[in-house]
Amino acid sequence: MADFAIIMAAALGGGLLFYRLRLPTALGFILAGILIGPYSLEVVEDVEMIETMASVGVVLLLFTLGMEFSLGDLRRVGGIGLGGGTLQIVITAGLGFLVGRMLFGWSVTDATFFAFLIALSSTAIVVKILQERGETNTAHGRIMIAILLVQDLAVLPLMVVLPALGGEAGELARTVGIALGKAALFLGGMTVIGLWIVPRFLGETAGVRSRELFLLTVLAICLGAAYGTSYLGVSEAFGAFAAGMLISRSRFAHQALADVVPLRTAFAALFFVSLGLLGDPGYILDHLGMVLLAAAVIIVGKFVICSGITWSFGFTLKTTLFVGAGLTQVGEFSFVVGQAGLEAGVISTDLYSLILSSAIVSILCTPVVMKLTEMAYGRLSASGRLAVRRPPRVDQRLVGGGQEMSGHVIVCGHGRTGGNLVSVLKKYGILYVVVEINPGIVADLLAEGVPCIYGDAGNAQILDLAHVKEARVLALTCPDPLAETTASAYARQVNRDIDIVAVMADRSMAEQLRGIGISEVVEPALESSLEFVRHTLRYYGVADAEVEGLACPFIRQHGVEMDRQG
Repeated sequence: MADFAIIMAAALGGGLLFYRLRLPTALGFILAGILIGPYSLEVVEDVEMIETMASVGVVLLLFTLGMEFSLGDLRRVGGIGLGGGTLQIVITAGLGFLVGRMLFGWSVTDATFFAFLIALSSTAIVVKILQERGETNTAHGRIMIAILLVQDLAVLPLMVVLPALGGEAGELARTVGIALGKAALFLGGMTVIGLWIVPRFLGETAGVRSRELFLLTVLAICLGAAYGTSYLGVSEAFGAFAAGMLISRSRFAHQALADVVPLRTAFAALFFVSLGLLGDPGYILDHLGMVLLAAAVIIVGKFVICSGITWSFGFTLKTTLFVGAGLTQVGEFSFVVGQAGLEAGVISTDLYSLILSSAIVSILCTPVVMKLTEMAYGRLSASGRLAVRRPPRVDQRLVGGGQEMSGHVIVCGHGRTGGNLVSVLKKYGILYVVVEINPGIVADLLAEGVPCIYGDAGNAQILDLAHVKEARVLALTCPDPLAETTASAYARQVNRDIDIVAVMADRSMAEQLRGIGISEVVEPALESSLEFVRHTLRYYGVADAEVEGLACPFIRQHGVEMDRQG
Protein backbone atom coordinates (compact mmCIF):
# COMPACT_ATOMS: atom_id res chain seq x y z
CA MET A 1 0.00 0.00 0.00
CA ALA A 2 2.87 2.36 0.81
CA ASP A 3 4.45 1.78 -2.62
CA PHE A 4 1.11 2.39 -4.32
CA ALA A 5 0.60 5.67 -2.41
CA ILE A 6 4.14 6.85 -3.24
CA ILE A 7 3.72 6.10 -6.93
CA MET A 8 0.37 7.86 -7.19
CA ALA A 9 1.80 10.91 -5.40
CA ALA A 10 4.84 10.93 -7.70
CA ALA A 11 2.59 10.56 -10.76
CA LEU A 12 0.45 13.46 -9.56
CA GLY A 13 3.48 15.70 -9.04
CA GLY A 14 5.11 14.81 -12.36
CA GLY A 15 1.86 15.07 -14.26
CA LEU A 16 1.00 18.49 -12.81
CA LEU A 17 4.47 19.85 -13.52
CA PHE A 18 4.46 18.76 -17.15
CA TYR A 19 0.88 19.93 -17.63
CA ARG A 20 1.92 23.40 -16.45
CA LEU A 21 4.85 23.26 -18.87
CA ARG A 22 2.39 22.32 -21.68
CA LEU A 23 4.19 19.00 -22.21
CA PRO A 24 2.62 15.52 -22.39
CA THR A 25 1.85 14.29 -18.88
CA ALA A 26 3.14 10.82 -19.82
CA LEU A 27 6.67 12.24 -19.76
CA GLY A 28 6.11 13.55 -16.25
CA PHE A 29 4.96 10.10 -15.13
CA ILE A 30 8.06 8.43 -16.64
CA LEU A 31 10.50 10.89 -15.06
CA ALA A 32 8.70 10.54 -11.72
CA GLY A 33 9.24 6.78 -11.96
CA ILE A 34 12.96 7.24 -12.64
CA LEU A 35 13.23 9.55 -9.63
CA ILE A 36 11.60 7.19 -7.11
CA GLY A 37 12.86 3.96 -8.69
CA PRO A 38 15.29 1.35 -7.35
CA TYR A 39 18.23 3.00 -9.14
CA SER A 40 17.64 6.51 -7.75
CA LEU A 41 15.91 7.36 -4.46
CA GLU A 42 14.91 3.71 -3.86
CA VAL A 43 11.61 4.60 -2.19
CA VAL A 44 9.66 1.86 -4.03
CA GLU A 45 10.34 -1.70 -2.90
CA ASP A 46 7.80 -4.01 -4.58
CA VAL A 47 8.52 -3.23 -8.23
CA GLU A 48 6.92 -6.48 -9.46
CA MET A 49 3.58 -5.58 -7.89
CA ILE A 50 3.66 -2.17 -9.53
CA GLU A 51 4.48 -3.71 -12.93
CA THR A 52 1.51 -6.07 -12.59
CA MET A 53 -0.84 -3.18 -11.85
CA ALA A 54 0.73 -1.19 -14.67
CA SER A 55 -0.08 -3.96 -17.15
CA VAL A 56 -3.73 -3.46 -16.20
CA GLY A 57 -3.33 0.16 -17.29
CA VAL A 58 -2.12 -0.90 -20.74
CA VAL A 59 -5.00 -3.36 -21.04
CA LEU A 60 -7.61 -0.73 -20.10
CA LEU A 61 -6.01 1.83 -22.41
CA LEU A 62 -6.21 -0.51 -25.41
CA PHE A 63 -9.67 -1.73 -24.40
CA THR A 64 -11.12 1.79 -24.49
CA LEU A 65 -9.24 2.50 -27.72
CA GLY A 66 -10.90 -0.56 -29.24
CA MET A 67 -14.32 0.76 -28.25
CA GLU A 68 -13.55 4.12 -29.88
CA PHE A 69 -11.79 2.74 -32.98
CA SER A 70 -14.23 0.88 -35.22
CA LEU A 71 -13.61 -1.63 -38.00
CA GLY A 72 -14.71 1.10 -40.40
CA ASP A 73 -11.76 3.21 -39.23
CA LEU A 74 -9.39 0.34 -39.96
CA ARG A 75 -10.84 -0.11 -43.42
CA ARG A 76 -10.52 3.61 -44.17
CA VAL A 77 -6.72 3.57 -43.72
CA GLY A 78 -6.54 0.84 -46.37
CA GLY A 79 -3.61 -1.51 -46.87
CA ILE A 80 -1.11 0.64 -45.02
CA GLY A 81 -2.15 -1.02 -41.74
CA LEU A 82 -1.22 -4.59 -42.60
CA GLY A 83 1.11 -3.95 -45.53
CA GLY A 84 2.81 -0.87 -44.15
CA GLY A 85 3.07 -2.30 -40.64
CA THR A 86 4.70 -5.49 -41.92
CA LEU A 87 7.11 -3.54 -44.13
CA GLN A 88 8.03 -1.27 -41.24
CA ILE A 89 8.90 -4.21 -38.99
CA VAL A 90 10.99 -5.97 -41.65
CA ILE A 91 12.90 -2.87 -42.83
CA THR A 92 13.52 -1.54 -39.32
CA ALA A 93 14.73 -4.96 -38.18
CA GLY A 94 17.07 -5.10 -41.17
CA LEU A 95 18.51 -1.70 -40.25
CA GLY A 96 18.89 -2.74 -36.61
CA PHE A 97 20.69 -5.94 -37.59
CA LEU A 98 23.17 -4.09 -39.82
CA VAL A 99 23.81 -1.49 -37.10
CA GLY A 100 24.32 -4.20 -34.48
CA ARG A 101 26.78 -6.14 -36.62
CA MET A 102 28.69 -3.36 -38.35
CA LEU A 103 28.55 -0.46 -35.87
CA PHE A 104 28.48 -2.20 -32.50
CA GLY A 105 30.22 -5.44 -33.50
CA TRP A 106 27.69 -7.73 -31.79
CA SER A 107 27.11 -11.41 -32.44
CA VAL A 108 24.35 -12.55 -34.82
CA THR A 109 22.07 -13.42 -31.89
CA ASP A 110 22.54 -10.08 -30.12
CA ALA A 111 22.13 -8.12 -33.36
CA THR A 112 18.95 -10.06 -34.20
CA PHE A 113 17.49 -9.38 -30.76
CA PHE A 114 18.31 -5.67 -31.00
CA ALA A 115 16.90 -5.51 -34.54
CA PHE A 116 13.44 -6.82 -33.74
CA LEU A 117 13.11 -5.08 -30.37
CA ILE A 118 13.64 -1.64 -31.91
CA ALA A 119 11.14 -2.49 -34.68
CA LEU A 120 8.26 -2.25 -32.19
CA SER A 121 6.81 1.10 -31.12
CA SER A 122 4.81 2.00 -28.02
CA THR A 123 1.05 1.75 -28.47
CA ALA A 124 0.40 3.21 -25.01
CA ILE A 125 2.70 6.21 -25.50
CA VAL A 126 1.48 7.03 -29.01
CA VAL A 127 -2.21 6.72 -28.09
CA LYS A 128 -1.71 8.91 -25.02
CA ILE A 129 0.07 11.61 -27.03
CA LEU A 130 -2.53 11.51 -29.80
CA GLN A 131 -5.33 11.84 -27.26
CA GLU A 132 -3.67 14.82 -25.55
CA ARG A 133 -3.06 16.50 -28.92
CA GLY A 134 -6.60 15.75 -30.12
CA GLU A 135 -5.27 13.87 -33.17
CA THR A 136 -6.66 10.36 -32.69
CA ASN A 137 -9.07 10.75 -35.62
CA THR A 138 -6.67 12.49 -37.99
CA ALA A 139 -5.24 10.66 -40.99
CA HIS A 140 -1.83 10.25 -39.37
CA GLY A 141 -3.42 9.22 -36.08
CA ARG A 142 -5.45 6.42 -37.68
CA ILE A 143 -2.44 5.22 -39.69
CA MET A 144 -0.21 5.12 -36.61
CA ILE A 145 -2.77 3.14 -34.65
CA ALA A 146 -3.23 0.68 -37.53
CA ILE A 147 0.53 0.09 -37.77
CA LEU A 148 0.81 -0.28 -33.99
CA LEU A 149 -1.88 -2.98 -34.01
CA VAL A 150 0.13 -4.94 -36.57
CA GLN A 151 3.17 -4.56 -34.32
CA ASP A 152 1.17 -5.89 -31.37
CA LEU A 153 0.31 -8.94 -33.46
CA ALA A 154 4.01 -9.38 -34.23
CA VAL A 155 4.73 -9.74 -30.50
CA LEU A 156 3.39 -13.31 -30.74
CA PRO A 157 6.10 -14.74 -33.03
CA LEU A 158 8.76 -12.53 -31.45
CA MET A 159 7.95 -13.81 -27.96
CA VAL A 160 8.38 -17.35 -29.26
CA VAL A 161 11.25 -17.01 -31.71
CA LEU A 162 13.70 -14.60 -30.08
CA PRO A 163 14.08 -16.27 -26.65
CA ALA A 164 14.49 -19.62 -28.46
CA LEU A 165 17.33 -18.48 -30.72
CA GLY A 166 19.76 -20.61 -28.80
CA GLY A 167 17.75 -23.80 -29.39
CA GLU A 168 17.62 -26.26 -32.30
CA ALA A 169 15.92 -25.23 -35.54
CA GLY A 170 13.42 -28.12 -35.54
CA GLU A 171 12.21 -27.40 -32.02
CA LEU A 172 11.91 -23.69 -32.83
CA ALA A 173 9.70 -24.33 -35.88
CA ARG A 174 7.46 -26.65 -33.85
CA THR A 175 7.06 -24.08 -31.07
CA VAL A 176 6.20 -21.29 -33.52
CA GLY A 177 3.63 -23.46 -35.30
CA ILE A 178 1.88 -24.35 -32.05
CA ALA A 179 1.78 -20.72 -30.90
CA LEU A 180 0.35 -19.49 -34.22
CA GLY A 181 -2.30 -22.21 -34.13
CA LYS A 182 -3.33 -21.14 -30.64
CA ALA A 183 -3.57 -17.52 -31.74
CA ALA A 184 -5.81 -18.41 -34.70
CA LEU A 185 -7.99 -20.48 -32.38
CA PHE A 186 -8.34 -17.54 -29.99
CA LEU A 187 -9.32 -15.09 -32.73
CA GLY A 188 -11.96 -17.48 -34.05
CA GLY A 189 -13.40 -18.10 -30.59
CA MET A 190 -13.28 -14.40 -29.71
CA THR A 191 -15.22 -13.51 -32.84
CA VAL A 192 -17.97 -16.02 -32.04
CA ILE A 193 -18.18 -14.93 -28.40
CA GLY A 194 -18.08 -11.23 -29.26
CA LEU A 195 -20.77 -11.33 -31.93
CA TRP A 196 -23.30 -13.63 -30.29
CA ILE A 197 -22.61 -14.09 -26.58
CA VAL A 198 -21.18 -10.80 -25.27
CA PRO A 199 -24.05 -8.53 -26.47
CA ARG A 200 -26.67 -10.84 -24.92
CA PHE A 201 -24.70 -11.11 -21.68
CA LEU A 202 -24.32 -7.32 -21.47
CA GLY A 203 -28.03 -6.94 -22.10
CA GLU A 204 -28.88 -9.27 -19.23
CA THR A 205 -26.55 -7.40 -16.87
CA ALA A 206 -27.83 -3.99 -17.96
CA GLY A 207 -31.37 -5.20 -17.34
CA VAL A 208 -30.58 -5.52 -13.63
CA ARG A 209 -29.99 -1.72 -13.63
CA SER A 210 -26.95 -1.93 -11.39
CA ARG A 211 -23.99 0.19 -12.51
CA GLU A 212 -21.66 -1.82 -10.26
CA LEU A 213 -22.59 -5.13 -11.89
CA PHE A 214 -22.41 -3.60 -15.35
CA LEU A 215 -18.92 -2.21 -14.70
CA LEU A 216 -17.76 -5.56 -13.29
CA THR A 217 -19.09 -7.31 -16.38
CA VAL A 218 -17.23 -4.96 -18.71
CA LEU A 219 -14.00 -5.36 -16.71
CA ALA A 220 -14.39 -9.14 -16.71
CA ILE A 221 -14.71 -9.17 -20.50
CA CYS A 222 -11.71 -6.85 -20.90
CA LEU A 223 -9.38 -8.66 -18.49
CA GLY A 224 -10.61 -12.08 -19.59
CA ALA A 225 -9.75 -11.34 -23.22
CA ALA A 226 -6.35 -9.97 -22.19
CA TYR A 227 -5.63 -13.08 -20.11
CA GLY A 228 -6.75 -15.33 -22.96
CA THR A 229 -4.31 -13.81 -25.43
CA SER A 230 -1.54 -13.78 -22.81
CA TYR A 231 -2.14 -17.47 -22.09
CA LEU A 232 -1.80 -18.25 -25.78
CA GLY A 233 1.34 -16.17 -26.17
CA VAL A 234 -0.18 -13.11 -27.85
CA SER A 235 0.17 -9.64 -26.32
CA GLU A 236 -2.42 -8.73 -23.69
CA ALA A 237 -2.93 -5.40 -25.44
CA PHE A 238 -4.16 -7.11 -28.60
CA GLY A 239 -6.72 -9.18 -26.68
CA ALA A 240 -8.01 -6.09 -24.88
CA PHE A 241 -8.23 -4.13 -28.12
CA ALA A 242 -10.15 -6.95 -29.82
CA ALA A 243 -12.60 -7.12 -26.89
CA GLY A 244 -13.12 -3.35 -27.04
CA MET A 245 -13.87 -3.43 -30.77
CA LEU A 246 -16.42 -6.20 -30.27
CA ILE A 247 -18.17 -4.35 -27.45
CA SER A 248 -18.22 -1.21 -29.61
CA ARG A 249 -20.70 -3.01 -31.88
CA SER A 250 -23.25 -3.31 -29.07
CA ARG A 251 -25.74 -0.65 -27.93
CA PHE A 252 -24.03 -0.58 -24.51
CA ALA A 253 -20.70 0.70 -25.85
CA HIS A 254 -21.13 4.33 -24.72
CA GLN A 255 -21.99 3.42 -21.13
CA ALA A 256 -19.17 0.89 -20.98
CA LEU A 257 -16.68 3.49 -22.19
CA ALA A 258 -17.92 6.11 -19.70
CA ASP A 259 -17.56 3.68 -16.79
CA VAL A 260 -14.08 2.42 -17.71
CA VAL A 261 -12.38 5.73 -18.58
CA PRO A 262 -11.72 6.85 -14.93
CA LEU A 263 -10.10 3.49 -14.15
CA ARG A 264 -8.10 3.64 -17.35
CA THR A 265 -6.68 7.05 -16.47
CA ALA A 266 -5.46 5.95 -13.03
CA PHE A 267 -3.94 2.64 -14.14
CA ALA A 268 -2.38 4.16 -17.27
CA ALA A 269 -0.49 6.58 -15.01
CA LEU A 270 0.84 3.55 -13.13
CA PHE A 271 2.08 2.06 -16.38
CA PHE A 272 4.07 5.14 -17.34
CA VAL A 273 5.55 5.40 -13.85
CA SER A 274 6.53 1.72 -14.04
CA LEU A 275 8.46 2.43 -17.24
CA GLY A 276 10.46 5.00 -15.33
CA LEU A 277 11.14 2.49 -12.54
CA LEU A 278 13.06 0.35 -15.04
CA GLY A 279 15.41 3.20 -15.92
CA ASP A 280 18.90 3.21 -14.42
CA PRO A 281 20.40 6.72 -14.50
CA GLY A 282 23.74 5.32 -13.40
CA TYR A 283 24.00 3.01 -16.40
CA ILE A 284 22.97 5.81 -18.75
CA LEU A 285 25.65 8.13 -17.38
CA ASP A 286 28.35 5.42 -17.44
CA HIS A 287 27.53 4.47 -21.05
CA LEU A 288 26.22 7.82 -22.24
CA GLY A 289 27.87 7.73 -25.67
CA MET A 290 26.59 4.23 -26.49
CA VAL A 291 23.08 4.98 -25.21
CA LEU A 292 22.78 8.23 -27.19
CA LEU A 293 24.17 6.58 -30.33
CA ALA A 294 21.67 3.72 -30.07
CA ALA A 295 18.83 6.16 -29.38
CA ALA A 296 19.84 8.31 -32.37
CA VAL A 297 19.86 5.25 -34.64
CA ILE A 298 16.39 4.29 -33.40
CA ILE A 299 14.84 7.76 -33.70
CA VAL A 300 16.35 8.78 -37.05
CA GLY A 301 16.06 5.33 -38.60
CA LYS A 302 12.42 4.79 -37.64
CA PHE A 303 11.48 8.33 -38.67
CA VAL A 304 12.90 7.82 -42.16
CA ILE A 305 11.47 4.31 -42.56
CA CYS A 306 7.95 5.07 -41.28
CA SER A 307 7.75 8.29 -43.26
CA GLY A 308 8.98 6.59 -46.43
CA ILE A 309 6.48 3.74 -46.15
CA THR A 310 3.57 6.13 -45.58
CA TRP A 311 4.68 8.22 -48.54
CA SER A 312 4.86 5.13 -50.75
CA PHE A 313 1.19 4.38 -49.98
CA GLY A 314 0.17 7.69 -51.52
CA PHE A 315 -0.40 9.92 -48.47
CA THR A 316 0.55 13.57 -48.31
CA LEU A 317 3.84 14.96 -47.05
CA LYS A 318 2.27 16.16 -43.82
CA THR A 319 0.79 12.75 -43.02
CA THR A 320 4.05 10.97 -43.81
CA LEU A 321 6.08 13.30 -41.59
CA PHE A 322 3.71 12.99 -38.63
CA VAL A 323 3.51 9.19 -38.90
CA GLY A 324 7.31 9.05 -38.94
CA ALA A 325 7.61 11.40 -35.96
CA GLY A 326 5.02 9.51 -33.90
CA LEU A 327 6.59 6.06 -34.28
CA THR A 328 10.20 6.92 -33.43
CA GLN A 329 10.22 5.26 -30.01
CA VAL A 330 10.72 1.68 -28.80
CA GLY A 331 7.62 -0.02 -27.42
CA GLU A 332 6.81 -1.35 -23.97
CA PHE A 333 6.42 -4.89 -25.31
CA SER A 334 10.07 -4.80 -26.37
CA PHE A 335 10.87 -4.75 -22.64
CA VAL A 336 8.77 -7.88 -22.14
CA VAL A 337 10.41 -9.72 -25.05
CA GLY A 338 13.85 -8.57 -23.90
CA GLN A 339 13.17 -9.81 -20.37
CA ALA A 340 12.20 -13.22 -21.77
CA GLY A 341 15.46 -13.36 -23.72
CA LEU A 342 17.44 -12.34 -20.63
CA GLU A 343 15.82 -15.07 -18.52
CA ALA A 344 16.49 -17.63 -21.26
CA GLY A 345 20.18 -16.65 -21.29
CA VAL A 346 20.09 -15.64 -24.95
CA ILE A 347 21.22 -12.03 -24.38
CA SER A 348 23.45 -10.46 -21.74
CA THR A 349 22.45 -8.10 -18.95
CA ASP A 350 24.57 -5.38 -20.56
CA LEU A 351 22.72 -5.62 -23.88
CA TYR A 352 19.34 -5.61 -22.14
CA SER A 353 20.32 -2.51 -20.16
CA LEU A 354 21.45 -0.76 -23.33
CA ILE A 355 18.18 -1.54 -25.12
CA LEU A 356 16.17 -0.46 -22.08
CA SER A 357 18.07 2.81 -21.64
CA SER A 358 17.98 3.79 -25.31
CA ALA A 359 14.28 2.88 -25.43
CA ILE A 360 13.48 5.22 -22.53
CA VAL A 361 15.44 8.01 -24.22
CA SER A 362 13.48 7.44 -27.46
CA ILE A 363 10.18 7.54 -25.55
CA LEU A 364 11.11 10.79 -23.84
CA CYS A 365 12.08 12.31 -27.20
CA THR A 366 8.85 11.35 -29.02
CA PRO A 367 6.77 14.41 -28.00
CA VAL A 368 9.74 16.65 -28.79
CA VAL A 369 10.12 15.11 -32.27
CA MET A 370 6.39 15.51 -32.92
CA LYS A 371 6.42 19.13 -31.75
CA LEU A 372 9.46 19.96 -33.90
CA THR A 373 7.78 18.32 -36.90
CA GLU A 374 4.61 20.33 -36.26
CA MET A 375 6.53 23.61 -35.96
CA ALA A 376 8.64 22.96 -39.06
CA TYR A 377 5.71 21.94 -41.22
CA GLY A 378 3.54 24.77 -39.93
CA ARG A 379 6.14 27.42 -40.74
CA LEU A 380 6.91 26.02 -44.18
CA SER A 381 3.21 25.71 -45.00
CA ALA A 382 2.36 29.21 -43.83
CA SER A 383 5.31 30.79 -45.64
CA GLY A 384 4.72 29.00 -48.93
CA ARG A 385 8.33 27.73 -49.04
CA LEU A 386 7.07 24.16 -48.86
CA ALA A 387 5.44 24.49 -52.26
CA VAL A 388 8.62 25.97 -53.73
CA ARG A 389 10.93 23.31 -52.36
CA ARG A 390 8.62 20.45 -53.18
CA PRO A 391 5.23 20.73 -54.86
CA PRO A 392 2.42 18.96 -53.00
CA ARG A 393 1.80 15.40 -54.00
CA VAL A 394 -1.33 15.62 -56.11
CA ASP A 395 -2.42 12.50 -57.96
CA GLN A 396 -4.39 13.76 -60.96
CA ARG A 397 -6.61 10.69 -60.71
CA LEU A 398 -7.68 12.01 -57.32
CA VAL A 399 -8.41 15.58 -58.32
CA GLY A 400 -11.83 16.88 -59.21
CA GLY A 401 -13.36 20.35 -59.41
CA GLY A 402 -10.21 21.71 -61.00
CA GLN A 403 -12.20 24.03 -63.26
CA GLU A 404 -12.28 27.77 -62.65
CA MET A 405 -14.42 28.52 -59.59
CA SER A 406 -15.59 31.71 -57.91
CA GLY A 407 -17.82 32.51 -54.95
CA HIS A 408 -17.73 28.88 -53.85
CA VAL A 409 -17.34 27.04 -50.54
CA ILE A 410 -14.19 25.05 -49.73
CA VAL A 411 -15.06 22.14 -47.42
CA CYS A 412 -11.93 20.78 -45.75
CA GLY A 413 -12.59 17.25 -44.52
CA HIS A 414 -15.40 14.92 -45.58
CA GLY A 415 -16.28 13.28 -42.27
CA ARG A 416 -19.70 13.46 -40.66
CA THR A 417 -19.72 17.26 -40.35
CA GLY A 418 -18.27 17.92 -43.78
CA GLY A 419 -20.53 15.34 -45.39
CA ASN A 420 -23.65 16.94 -43.91
CA LEU A 421 -22.53 20.37 -45.10
CA VAL A 422 -21.89 19.06 -48.62
CA SER A 423 -25.38 17.52 -48.74
CA VAL A 424 -26.99 20.86 -47.85
CA LEU A 425 -24.84 22.81 -50.33
CA LYS A 426 -25.77 20.35 -53.06
CA LYS A 427 -29.47 20.69 -52.23
CA TYR A 428 -29.37 24.49 -52.57
CA GLY A 429 -27.15 24.49 -55.65
CA ILE A 430 -24.26 26.28 -53.95
CA LEU A 431 -20.90 25.73 -55.67
CA TYR A 432 -18.37 23.85 -53.51
CA VAL A 433 -15.21 21.79 -53.58
CA VAL A 434 -14.01 19.25 -51.00
CA VAL A 435 -10.40 18.96 -49.80
CA GLU A 436 -9.71 15.57 -48.22
CA ILE A 437 -6.44 13.97 -47.11
CA ASN A 438 -7.59 10.33 -47.26
CA PRO A 439 -7.08 8.98 -50.82
CA GLY A 440 -9.71 6.27 -50.28
CA ILE A 441 -12.41 8.80 -49.42
CA VAL A 442 -11.40 11.00 -52.36
CA ALA A 443 -11.65 8.08 -54.77
CA ASP A 444 -15.17 7.31 -53.49
CA LEU A 445 -16.23 10.96 -53.82
CA LEU A 446 -14.91 11.22 -57.36
CA ALA A 447 -16.82 8.07 -58.28
CA GLU A 448 -19.96 9.81 -57.00
CA GLY A 449 -19.21 12.93 -59.04
CA VAL A 450 -18.37 15.11 -56.02
CA PRO A 451 -15.82 17.86 -56.86
CA CYS A 452 -12.84 17.21 -54.61
CA ILE A 453 -9.09 17.52 -54.27
CA TYR A 454 -6.75 15.07 -52.59
CA GLY A 455 -4.33 16.83 -50.26
CA ASP A 456 -3.65 18.49 -46.92
CA ALA A 457 -5.92 21.45 -46.19
CA GLY A 458 -3.03 23.14 -44.39
CA ASN A 459 -0.92 23.21 -47.56
CA ALA A 460 -0.98 26.56 -49.37
CA GLN A 461 -0.72 25.07 -52.87
CA ILE A 462 -3.61 22.69 -52.22
CA LEU A 463 -5.75 25.66 -51.16
CA ASP A 464 -4.66 27.50 -54.30
CA LEU A 465 -5.78 24.48 -56.32
CA ALA A 466 -9.19 24.91 -54.65
CA HIS A 467 -9.18 28.60 -55.71
CA VAL A 468 -9.10 29.96 -52.19
CA LYS A 469 -8.53 33.51 -53.50
CA GLU A 470 -11.94 33.44 -55.21
CA ALA A 471 -13.83 31.48 -52.52
CA ARG A 472 -16.49 33.02 -50.29
CA VAL A 473 -16.41 30.47 -47.44
CA LEU A 474 -13.72 28.18 -46.01
CA ALA A 475 -15.30 25.45 -43.85
CA LEU A 476 -12.68 23.63 -41.76
CA THR A 477 -14.33 20.43 -40.57
CA CYS A 478 -11.19 18.25 -40.50
CA PRO A 479 -10.16 16.96 -37.04
CA ASP A 480 -6.63 18.36 -37.35
CA PRO A 481 -5.69 21.46 -35.30
CA LEU A 482 -2.47 22.13 -37.24
CA ALA A 483 -4.22 21.95 -40.63
CA GLU A 484 -6.97 24.29 -39.43
CA THR A 485 -4.47 26.81 -38.07
CA THR A 486 -2.24 26.93 -41.17
CA ALA A 487 -5.22 26.91 -43.56
CA SER A 488 -6.88 29.80 -41.71
CA ALA A 489 -3.70 31.88 -41.69
CA TYR A 490 -3.04 31.38 -45.42
CA ALA A 491 -6.66 31.90 -46.48
CA ARG A 492 -6.89 35.17 -44.53
CA GLN A 493 -3.59 36.29 -46.03
CA VAL A 494 -4.63 35.83 -49.67
CA ASN A 495 -8.36 36.55 -49.35
CA ARG A 496 -9.30 39.24 -46.84
CA ASP A 497 -13.03 38.87 -47.52
CA ILE A 498 -13.32 35.11 -47.11
CA ASP A 499 -15.61 33.84 -44.34
CA ILE A 500 -13.83 31.13 -42.30
CA VAL A 501 -15.62 28.74 -39.96
CA ALA A 502 -13.89 25.91 -38.11
CA VAL A 503 -14.75 23.08 -35.74
CA MET A 504 -12.39 22.96 -32.76
CA ALA A 505 -12.82 20.87 -29.61
CA ASP A 506 -9.66 22.19 -27.93
CA ARG A 507 -10.45 25.52 -26.21
CA SER A 508 -6.85 26.77 -26.32
CA MET A 509 -6.66 26.07 -30.07
CA ALA A 510 -9.99 27.86 -30.50
CA GLU A 511 -8.39 30.95 -28.94
CA GLN A 512 -5.50 30.69 -31.40
CA LEU A 513 -7.87 30.48 -34.36
CA ARG A 514 -9.76 33.56 -33.18
CA GLY A 515 -6.45 35.39 -32.99
CA ILE A 516 -5.80 34.63 -36.67
CA GLY A 517 -9.03 36.38 -37.56
CA ILE A 518 -11.32 33.45 -38.16
CA SER A 519 -14.99 34.35 -38.60
CA GLU A 520 -16.47 31.69 -36.32
CA VAL A 521 -15.18 28.78 -34.24
CA VAL A 522 -17.70 26.03 -33.56
CA GLU A 523 -16.92 24.39 -30.23
CA PRO A 524 -18.85 21.10 -29.90
CA ALA A 525 -19.02 21.29 -26.10
CA LEU A 526 -20.42 24.85 -26.13
CA GLU A 527 -22.90 24.13 -28.91
CA SER A 528 -24.19 20.97 -27.24
CA SER A 529 -24.62 22.81 -23.91
CA LEU A 530 -26.68 25.51 -25.65
CA GLU A 531 -28.87 22.86 -27.28
CA PHE A 532 -29.52 21.39 -23.83
CA VAL A 533 -30.50 24.85 -22.56
CA ARG A 534 -32.81 25.45 -25.53
CA HIS A 535 -34.46 22.04 -25.30
CA THR A 536 -35.02 22.23 -21.53
CA LEU A 537 -36.47 25.76 -21.55
CA ARG A 538 -38.77 25.01 -24.49
CA TYR A 539 -40.02 21.90 -22.70
CA TYR A 540 -41.04 24.14 -19.80
CA GLY A 541 -42.90 26.48 -22.13
CA VAL A 542 -40.41 29.33 -22.42
CA ALA A 543 -40.96 31.24 -25.66
CA ASP A 544 -38.43 30.78 -28.48
CA ALA A 545 -37.60 34.48 -28.56
CA GLU A 546 -36.79 34.48 -24.86
CA VAL A 547 -34.73 31.28 -25.19
CA GLU A 548 -32.61 32.84 -27.94
CA GLY A 549 -32.40 36.03 -25.90
CA LEU A 550 -30.75 34.00 -23.14
CA ALA A 551 -28.49 32.02 -25.47
CA CYS A 552 -27.05 34.93 -27.45
CA PRO A 553 -25.66 36.88 -24.45
CA PHE A 554 -24.17 33.61 -23.20
CA ILE A 555 -22.35 33.14 -26.49
CA ARG A 556 -21.11 36.74 -26.43
CA GLN A 557 -19.95 36.38 -22.83
CA HIS A 558 -18.13 33.17 -23.74
CA GLY A 559 -16.32 35.00 -26.53
CA VAL A 560 -15.34 37.84 -24.18
CA GLU A 561 -13.92 35.35 -21.67
CA MET A 562 -11.90 33.68 -24.42
CA ASP A 563 -10.54 37.03 -25.56
CA ARG A 564 -9.54 37.95 -22.01
CA GLN A 565 -7.78 34.63 -21.50
CA GLY A 566 -6.05 35.02 -24.83
